[in-house]
Amino acid sequence: MHTVVGGSRVPIRMWTDPSTVEDAALRQLRTVADLPWTHALAVMPDVHLGKGATVGSVIAMRDAVSPAAVGVDIGCGMSAVRTSLYAEDLPDDLGRLRRRIESAVPVGFAAHKAPVDPARVRGVGGWDDFWRRFRGLHVGVQDMWSKARNQLGTLGGGNHFIEVCLEQDGVDAGRVWLMLHSGSRGIGNQLAQRHMAIAAEQPHNADLPDRDLAVFLTGTSEMAAYRNDLFWAQEYAARNRATMVSLVKQAVADTVPWVRFDDATSCHHNYVAEESYDGVDLLVTRKGAIRAGAGDLGIIPGSMGTGSYIVRGLGNDDSLRSASHGAGRAMSRRKARKTFTEADLVAQTRGVECRKDGGVVDEIPGAYKDIESVIAAQTDLVEVVAQLKQVVCVKG
Repeated sequence: MHTVVGGSRVPIRMWTDPSTVEDAALRQLRTVADLPWTHALAVMPDVHLGKGATVGSVIAMRDAVSPAAVGVDIGCGMSAVRTSLYAEDLPDDLGRLRRRIESAVPVGFAAHKAPVDPARVRGVGGWDDFWRRFRGLHVGVQDMWSKARNQLGTLGGGNHFIEVCLEQDGVDAGRVWLMLHSGSRGIGNQLAQRHMAIAAEQPHNADLPDRDLAVFLTGTSEMAAYRNDLFWAQEYAARNRATMVSLVKQAVADTVPWVRFDDATSCHHNYVAEESYDGVDLLVTRKGAIRAGAGDLGIIPGSMGTGSYIVRGLGNDDSLRSASHGAGRAMSRRKARKTFTEADLVAQTRGVECRKDGGVVDEIPGAYKDIESVIAAQTDLVEVVAQLKQVVCVKG
Protein backbone atom coordinates (compact mmCIF):
# COMPACT_ATOMS: atom_id res chain seq x y z
CA MET A 1 0.00 0.00 0.00
CA HIS A 2 1.12 3.55 -0.53
CA THR A 3 1.69 6.60 1.64
CA VAL A 4 0.44 10.03 0.59
CA VAL A 5 2.86 12.89 1.15
CA GLY A 6 1.11 16.26 1.13
CA GLY A 7 2.30 19.82 1.14
CA SER A 8 2.53 20.13 -2.64
CA ARG A 9 0.14 21.25 -5.38
CA VAL A 10 -0.68 17.58 -6.06
CA PRO A 11 -0.22 14.77 -3.51
CA ILE A 12 2.83 12.52 -3.83
CA ARG A 13 1.76 8.87 -3.67
CA MET A 14 4.72 6.77 -2.49
CA TRP A 15 5.14 2.98 -2.39
CA THR A 16 7.93 3.28 0.15
CA ASP A 17 8.51 4.84 3.55
CA PRO A 18 9.16 8.55 2.91
CA SER A 19 11.67 8.60 5.78
CA THR A 20 13.93 6.26 3.79
CA VAL A 21 14.09 8.55 0.73
CA GLU A 22 17.07 10.92 0.40
CA ASP A 23 16.28 14.54 1.18
CA ALA A 24 17.49 15.58 -2.28
CA ALA A 25 15.13 13.10 -3.95
CA LEU A 26 12.21 14.33 -1.83
CA ARG A 27 12.99 17.89 -2.89
CA GLN A 28 12.95 16.78 -6.52
CA LEU A 29 9.59 15.10 -6.04
CA ARG A 30 8.07 18.17 -4.39
CA THR A 31 9.36 20.36 -7.20
CA VAL A 32 7.70 18.10 -9.77
CA ALA A 33 4.46 17.98 -7.77
CA ASP A 34 4.34 21.78 -7.70
CA LEU A 35 4.72 22.25 -11.47
CA PRO A 36 1.56 23.78 -12.96
CA TRP A 37 1.31 21.03 -15.60
CA THR A 38 1.56 18.06 -13.19
CA HIS A 39 -1.73 16.19 -12.83
CA ALA A 40 -0.52 13.25 -10.71
CA LEU A 41 2.72 11.83 -9.32
CA ALA A 42 3.45 8.28 -8.17
CA VAL A 43 6.71 7.09 -6.61
CA MET A 44 7.94 3.52 -6.77
CA PRO A 45 9.79 1.61 -4.01
CA ASP A 46 13.10 1.72 -5.94
CA VAL A 47 13.11 5.55 -5.83
CA HIS A 48 16.41 7.43 -5.71
CA LEU A 49 17.95 10.73 -6.77
CA GLY A 50 18.21 11.41 -10.51
CA LYS A 51 19.16 14.29 -12.79
CA GLY A 52 16.23 16.69 -12.94
CA ALA A 53 13.59 14.08 -12.21
CA THR A 54 13.76 11.33 -9.62
CA VAL A 55 14.44 7.76 -10.72
CA GLY A 56 11.44 5.63 -9.81
CA SER A 57 8.91 8.40 -10.48
CA VAL A 58 5.82 8.35 -12.69
CA ILE A 59 4.67 11.82 -13.73
CA ALA A 60 1.36 12.49 -15.49
CA MET A 61 1.29 15.94 -17.10
CA ARG A 62 -1.46 17.83 -18.84
CA ASP A 63 -0.38 19.31 -22.20
CA ALA A 64 3.31 19.18 -21.29
CA VAL A 65 6.27 16.81 -20.98
CA SER A 66 9.69 17.19 -19.37
CA PRO A 67 12.60 15.54 -21.25
CA ALA A 68 14.49 15.17 -17.95
CA ALA A 69 11.60 13.05 -16.64
CA VAL A 70 12.50 10.49 -19.31
CA GLY A 71 16.25 10.68 -18.87
CA VAL A 72 19.07 10.43 -21.37
CA ASP A 73 18.65 6.71 -22.10
CA ILE A 74 15.32 7.06 -23.90
CA GLY A 75 13.43 3.77 -24.10
CA CYS A 76 15.75 1.88 -21.78
CA GLY A 77 14.11 -1.33 -20.68
CA MET A 78 14.14 -5.10 -20.36
CA SER A 79 13.54 -8.25 -22.39
CA ALA A 80 13.24 -11.81 -21.12
CA VAL A 81 12.85 -15.14 -22.93
CA ARG A 82 11.97 -18.48 -21.38
CA THR A 83 13.76 -21.43 -22.98
CA SER A 84 13.07 -25.16 -23.14
CA LEU A 85 16.27 -25.84 -21.19
CA TYR A 86 16.77 -26.70 -17.54
CA ALA A 87 19.84 -26.21 -15.37
CA GLU A 88 21.21 -29.66 -16.16
CA ASP A 89 21.18 -28.86 -19.89
CA LEU A 90 23.65 -26.00 -19.49
CA PRO A 91 27.35 -26.72 -20.12
CA ASP A 92 29.53 -27.35 -17.10
CA ASP A 93 31.79 -24.54 -18.29
CA LEU A 94 29.56 -21.49 -18.04
CA GLY A 95 32.57 -19.33 -18.86
CA ARG A 96 32.46 -20.68 -22.40
CA LEU A 97 28.80 -19.70 -22.72
CA ARG A 98 29.53 -16.25 -21.34
CA ARG A 99 32.35 -15.74 -23.85
CA ARG A 100 30.13 -16.84 -26.71
CA ILE A 101 27.51 -14.27 -25.71
CA GLU A 102 30.17 -11.58 -25.39
CA SER A 103 31.49 -12.40 -28.86
CA ALA A 104 27.95 -12.13 -30.30
CA VAL A 105 26.93 -8.87 -28.58
CA PRO A 106 29.41 -5.97 -28.30
CA VAL A 107 29.51 -4.46 -24.81
CA GLY A 108 30.70 -1.18 -23.32
CA PHE A 109 31.73 1.30 -26.01
CA ALA A 110 32.09 -1.41 -28.66
CA ALA A 111 29.82 -1.69 -31.70
CA HIS A 112 29.28 -4.11 -34.57
CA LYS A 113 31.70 -3.66 -37.50
CA ALA A 114 28.68 -3.64 -39.81
CA PRO A 115 24.93 -3.40 -39.14
CA VAL A 116 23.25 -6.63 -38.04
CA ASP A 117 21.21 -8.16 -40.86
CA PRO A 118 17.53 -7.41 -39.99
CA ALA A 119 16.61 -10.84 -41.34
CA ARG A 120 18.20 -12.28 -38.19
CA VAL A 121 15.62 -10.48 -36.04
CA ARG A 122 12.54 -12.61 -36.53
CA GLY A 123 9.14 -11.09 -35.93
CA VAL A 124 10.33 -7.50 -36.33
CA GLY A 125 9.58 -5.72 -39.59
CA GLY A 126 9.41 -2.19 -40.93
CA TRP A 127 13.17 -1.70 -40.95
CA ASP A 128 13.28 0.37 -44.16
CA ASP A 129 10.65 2.80 -42.89
CA PHE A 130 12.32 2.99 -39.48
CA TRP A 131 15.69 4.00 -40.93
CA ARG A 132 14.05 6.32 -43.47
CA ARG A 133 12.66 8.30 -40.53
CA PHE A 134 16.20 8.89 -39.25
CA ARG A 135 16.45 11.80 -41.70
CA GLY A 136 13.62 13.53 -39.84
CA LEU A 137 15.47 13.59 -36.51
CA HIS A 138 17.22 16.61 -35.02
CA VAL A 139 19.78 18.02 -37.44
CA GLY A 140 22.49 17.70 -34.79
CA VAL A 141 22.45 13.88 -34.88
CA GLN A 142 22.54 13.40 -38.64
CA ASP A 143 26.25 12.60 -38.53
CA MET A 144 25.45 9.59 -36.28
CA TRP A 145 23.84 7.59 -39.10
CA SER A 146 26.57 4.93 -39.30
CA LYS A 147 27.15 4.82 -35.54
CA ALA A 148 23.44 4.36 -34.82
CA ARG A 149 23.21 1.48 -37.30
CA ASN A 150 26.32 -0.26 -35.97
CA GLN A 151 25.28 0.20 -32.32
CA LEU A 152 21.91 -1.47 -32.90
CA GLY A 153 22.19 -4.83 -31.17
CA THR A 154 24.82 -3.72 -28.63
CA LEU A 155 24.65 -3.66 -24.84
CA GLY A 156 26.47 -0.57 -23.59
CA GLY A 157 27.81 -0.27 -20.04
CA GLY A 158 26.74 0.86 -16.59
CA ASN A 159 23.78 -1.13 -15.26
CA HIS A 160 23.03 -2.76 -18.61
CA PHE A 161 23.44 -6.53 -18.68
CA ILE A 162 22.72 -9.84 -20.38
CA GLU A 163 21.95 -12.81 -18.13
CA VAL A 164 21.27 -16.50 -18.22
CA CYS A 165 18.92 -17.21 -15.30
CA LEU A 166 17.24 -20.14 -13.60
CA GLU A 167 13.63 -20.11 -12.44
CA GLN A 168 13.61 -20.60 -8.68
CA ASP A 169 10.30 -22.12 -7.56
CA GLY A 170 7.33 -24.21 -8.58
CA VAL A 171 6.95 -26.90 -11.21
CA ASP A 172 9.39 -25.09 -13.51
CA ALA A 173 12.20 -24.72 -10.98
CA GLY A 174 15.49 -24.87 -12.83
CA ARG A 175 14.03 -23.64 -16.14
CA VAL A 176 16.52 -21.49 -18.06
CA TRP A 177 15.63 -17.91 -19.01
CA LEU A 178 17.54 -15.29 -20.97
CA MET A 179 17.29 -11.69 -19.84
CA LEU A 180 18.79 -8.40 -20.96
CA HIS A 181 18.68 -4.71 -20.09
CA SER A 182 19.60 -1.91 -22.48
CA GLY A 183 18.26 1.18 -24.23
CA SER A 184 18.75 3.57 -27.13
CA ARG A 185 22.55 3.77 -26.93
CA GLY A 186 24.41 6.84 -28.20
CA ILE A 187 21.69 8.13 -30.50
CA GLY A 188 19.10 8.21 -27.71
CA ASN A 189 21.52 10.01 -25.40
CA GLN A 190 22.30 12.66 -27.99
CA LEU A 191 18.65 13.26 -28.85
CA ALA A 192 17.76 13.58 -25.15
CA GLN A 193 20.54 16.03 -24.38
CA ARG A 194 19.76 18.24 -27.37
CA HIS A 195 16.08 18.47 -26.54
CA MET A 196 16.75 19.08 -22.84
CA ALA A 197 18.91 22.03 -23.86
CA ILE A 198 16.16 23.36 -26.14
CA ALA A 199 13.55 23.00 -23.39
CA ALA A 200 15.71 24.92 -20.91
CA GLU A 201 15.67 27.93 -23.25
CA GLN A 202 11.87 28.13 -23.60
CA PRO A 203 10.46 31.34 -22.04
CA HIS A 204 7.75 29.52 -20.06
CA ASN A 205 10.51 27.69 -18.16
CA ALA A 206 12.36 30.84 -17.09
CA ASP A 207 11.05 30.87 -13.53
CA LEU A 208 11.27 27.16 -12.76
CA PRO A 209 13.06 26.34 -9.48
CA ASP A 210 15.00 23.63 -11.35
CA ARG A 211 15.74 24.32 -15.01
CA ASP A 212 16.52 20.61 -15.50
CA LEU A 213 12.74 20.10 -15.25
CA ALA A 214 12.03 22.36 -18.23
CA VAL A 215 9.01 21.21 -20.24
CA PHE A 216 7.72 21.34 -23.78
CA LEU A 217 4.12 22.47 -24.25
CA THR A 218 1.51 20.84 -26.46
CA GLY A 219 0.84 22.75 -29.65
CA THR A 220 4.36 24.11 -30.06
CA SER A 221 6.85 23.19 -32.79
CA GLU A 222 9.39 22.29 -30.09
CA MET A 223 7.00 19.73 -28.58
CA ALA A 224 6.28 18.27 -32.02
CA ALA A 225 10.00 17.91 -32.74
CA TYR A 226 10.66 16.31 -29.35
CA ARG A 227 7.79 13.84 -29.71
CA ASN A 228 9.04 12.85 -33.16
CA ASP A 229 12.55 12.15 -31.89
CA LEU A 230 11.39 10.65 -28.58
CA PHE A 231 9.12 8.04 -30.15
CA TRP A 232 11.76 7.17 -32.74
CA ALA A 233 14.35 6.65 -29.98
CA GLN A 234 11.91 4.51 -27.98
CA GLU A 235 11.46 2.35 -31.06
CA TYR A 236 15.23 2.21 -31.56
CA ALA A 237 15.60 0.92 -27.99
CA ALA A 238 12.98 -1.78 -28.56
CA ARG A 239 14.63 -2.84 -31.81
CA ASN A 240 18.03 -2.81 -30.11
CA ARG A 241 16.78 -5.26 -27.48
CA ALA A 242 15.03 -7.44 -30.07
CA THR A 243 18.26 -7.62 -32.06
CA MET A 244 20.27 -8.59 -28.97
CA VAL A 245 17.69 -11.22 -28.04
CA SER A 246 18.19 -12.81 -31.46
CA LEU A 247 21.97 -12.73 -31.10
CA VAL A 248 21.90 -14.20 -27.58
CA LYS A 249 19.44 -16.92 -28.62
CA GLN A 250 21.82 -17.91 -31.40
CA ALA A 251 24.76 -17.96 -28.98
CA VAL A 252 22.84 -20.31 -26.70
CA ALA A 253 21.71 -22.47 -29.64
CA ASP A 254 25.34 -22.76 -30.77
CA THR A 255 26.10 -24.19 -27.32
CA VAL A 256 22.95 -26.31 -26.81
CA PRO A 257 21.54 -27.02 -30.30
CA TRP A 258 18.23 -28.55 -29.18
CA VAL A 259 17.06 -25.45 -27.33
CA ARG A 260 13.68 -23.89 -28.09
CA PHE A 261 12.54 -20.39 -27.14
CA ASP A 262 9.24 -18.82 -26.07
CA ASP A 263 8.25 -15.38 -27.30
CA ALA A 264 10.04 -12.54 -25.55
CA THR A 265 8.50 -10.42 -22.80
CA SER A 266 9.65 -6.81 -23.16
CA CYS A 267 9.02 -3.49 -21.44
CA HIS A 268 10.38 0.05 -21.43
CA HIS A 269 11.16 1.73 -18.13
CA ASN A 270 12.36 5.18 -19.34
CA TYR A 271 9.68 6.49 -21.66
CA VAL A 272 6.57 8.56 -22.39
CA ALA A 273 3.09 7.21 -23.16
CA GLU A 274 -0.25 8.82 -23.94
CA GLU A 275 -2.73 7.61 -21.30
CA SER A 276 -5.95 8.76 -19.65
CA TYR A 277 -6.66 9.10 -15.93
CA ASP A 278 -9.56 10.81 -14.17
CA GLY A 279 -11.13 11.34 -17.59
CA VAL A 280 -8.18 13.47 -18.70
CA ASP A 281 -5.78 12.71 -21.59
CA LEU A 282 -2.25 12.95 -20.20
CA LEU A 283 1.38 12.45 -21.14
CA VAL A 284 2.75 9.92 -18.64
CA THR A 285 6.49 9.79 -18.11
CA ARG A 286 8.01 6.75 -16.45
CA LYS A 287 11.64 7.24 -15.38
CA GLY A 288 12.73 4.02 -13.74
CA ALA A 289 9.23 2.51 -13.74
CA ILE A 290 7.33 -0.01 -15.86
CA ARG A 291 3.74 0.01 -17.00
CA ALA A 292 1.68 -2.35 -14.82
CA GLY A 293 -1.77 -2.19 -16.37
CA ALA A 294 -4.08 -5.12 -15.61
CA GLY A 295 -2.50 -8.19 -17.21
CA ASP A 296 0.63 -6.41 -18.46
CA LEU A 297 3.74 -8.57 -18.17
CA GLY A 298 6.80 -6.80 -16.84
CA ILE A 299 10.35 -7.45 -15.68
CA ILE A 300 11.85 -6.19 -12.40
CA PRO A 301 15.55 -7.06 -12.10
CA GLY A 302 17.69 -6.96 -8.99
CA SER A 303 21.48 -6.65 -9.32
CA MET A 304 24.26 -8.79 -10.80
CA GLY A 305 24.22 -11.15 -7.83
CA THR A 306 20.55 -11.26 -6.80
CA GLY A 307 17.24 -12.42 -8.18
CA SER A 308 14.91 -10.88 -10.73
CA TYR A 309 11.17 -11.13 -11.20
CA ILE A 310 8.72 -11.59 -14.03
CA VAL A 311 5.51 -9.86 -12.92
CA ARG A 312 1.96 -9.25 -14.07
CA GLY A 313 0.37 -5.83 -13.55
CA LEU A 314 -2.74 -5.36 -11.44
CA GLY A 315 -3.83 -2.08 -13.04
CA ASN A 316 -3.72 0.11 -9.92
CA ASP A 317 -4.78 3.63 -10.95
CA ASP A 318 -3.29 5.16 -7.79
CA SER A 319 0.16 4.26 -9.14
CA LEU A 320 -0.77 5.41 -12.64
CA ARG A 321 -0.76 1.68 -13.49
CA SER A 322 2.96 1.47 -12.83
CA ALA A 323 5.50 -0.53 -10.83
CA SER A 324 9.21 -0.35 -10.06
CA HIS A 325 11.82 -0.96 -12.76
CA GLY A 326 14.31 -2.75 -10.52
CA ALA A 327 15.87 -2.76 -7.09
CA GLY A 328 17.08 0.84 -7.36
CA ARG A 329 20.46 2.09 -6.22
CA ALA A 330 21.11 2.36 -2.49
CA MET A 331 24.25 4.44 -3.06
CA SER A 332 25.91 6.37 -5.85
CA ARG A 333 28.50 4.81 -8.12
CA ARG A 334 31.23 6.95 -6.55
CA LYS A 335 30.27 5.85 -3.04
CA ALA A 336 30.11 2.21 -4.14
CA ARG A 337 33.65 2.39 -5.52
CA LYS A 338 34.85 3.89 -2.22
CA THR A 339 32.92 1.41 -0.09
CA PHE A 340 33.55 -1.93 -1.80
CA THR A 341 36.55 -3.85 -3.11
CA GLU A 342 37.07 -6.46 -5.79
CA ALA A 343 37.11 -9.05 -3.00
CA ASP A 344 33.65 -7.87 -1.93
CA LEU A 345 32.46 -8.22 -5.52
CA VAL A 346 33.80 -11.77 -5.70
CA ALA A 347 32.00 -12.66 -2.47
CA GLN A 348 28.69 -11.05 -3.44
CA THR A 349 28.60 -12.66 -6.90
CA ARG A 350 29.60 -16.13 -5.77
CA GLY A 351 27.99 -18.72 -8.02
CA VAL A 352 27.58 -16.28 -10.92
CA GLU A 353 29.81 -16.47 -14.00
CA CYS A 354 30.58 -12.77 -14.54
CA ARG A 355 33.19 -10.05 -14.47
CA LYS A 356 34.66 -9.66 -11.00
CA ASP A 357 37.12 -6.82 -11.62
CA GLY A 358 37.36 -3.23 -10.46
CA GLY A 359 35.61 -1.96 -13.57
CA VAL A 360 32.23 -3.19 -12.32
CA VAL A 361 32.60 -2.71 -8.55
CA ASP A 362 30.05 0.12 -8.77
CA GLU A 363 27.51 -2.50 -9.91
CA ILE A 364 28.07 -4.72 -6.84
CA PRO A 365 24.84 -6.05 -5.27
CA GLY A 366 25.58 -4.13 -2.07
CA ALA A 367 25.16 -0.85 -3.95
CA TYR A 368 21.51 -1.69 -4.64
CA LYS A 369 18.40 -1.94 -2.52
CA ASP A 370 17.11 -5.35 -1.48
CA ILE A 371 15.03 -6.58 -4.42
CA GLU A 372 12.80 -8.79 -2.26
CA SER A 373 11.82 -5.80 -0.11
CA VAL A 374 11.12 -3.77 -3.24
CA ILE A 375 8.81 -6.50 -4.56
CA ALA A 376 7.09 -6.85 -1.16
CA ALA A 377 6.33 -3.11 -1.15
CA GLN A 378 4.22 -3.30 -4.32
CA THR A 379 1.97 -6.31 -3.91
CA ASP A 380 -0.98 -4.07 -4.82
CA LEU A 381 0.72 -3.14 -8.10
CA VAL A 382 1.96 -6.48 -9.46
CA GLU A 383 1.80 -10.20 -8.85
CA VAL A 384 4.89 -12.38 -9.27
CA VAL A 385 4.82 -14.78 -12.22
CA ALA A 386 8.35 -16.15 -11.84
CA GLN A 387 11.39 -15.52 -9.68
CA LEU A 388 14.73 -15.88 -11.44
CA LYS A 389 18.38 -16.11 -10.34
CA GLN A 390 21.26 -15.54 -12.74
CA VAL A 391 24.08 -18.02 -13.29
CA VAL A 392 25.73 -15.98 -16.06
CA CYS A 393 25.91 -12.18 -16.17
CA VAL A 394 27.51 -10.19 -19.00
CA LYS A 395 28.34 -6.51 -18.38
CA GLY A 396 30.18 -3.84 -20.33
